[in-house]
Amino acid sequence: MLETRAVVVQTDKLSAQVVASQGNGCSACDGKGCGSGKLTQLFCSRPRQFKVDNQIQAGVGDEVIVSVPEGAVLRGIGLVYLLPLVLLFAGAALAGQVQDGQRDAYAAIGALSGLLLGFALAKWLSLRLVRQQPFIARLFRE
Repeated sequence: MLETRAVVVQTDKLSAQVVASQGNGCSACDGKGCGSGKLTQLFCSRPRQFKVDNQIQAGVGDEVIVSVPEGAVLRGIGLVYLLPLVLLFAGAALAGQVQDGQRDAYAAIGALSGLLLGFALAKWLSLRLVRQQPFIARLFRE
């Protein structure tokens, strides 16, 4: 499981809004690392809030450990990036088979249609995969 520390800033019945309390990037960001933490500071200056499942009923202000199930990040990447990309190419290829003088226009419309269908399908599937959502595993204790 991937885990990070966070602070609860708002709660609902079964979910909570949390703000990650750790810096972005790996431990080498303070030294002579790749510098991705500096890029994150440049483009993401304000802390981001995330909605997570709150089955342990953590309260506002609690420091918690947020977990993401194994493989959920990779499946999410495939769902959000790969599915629309594949449907973009499939739509362009199918629409480009039209034997007309406007073949390129049909291919462009097919590509756009495939991309939009891919985003809609990714959104629909992500709403159905509730078991892969991040969740509060436990309260943080030093």
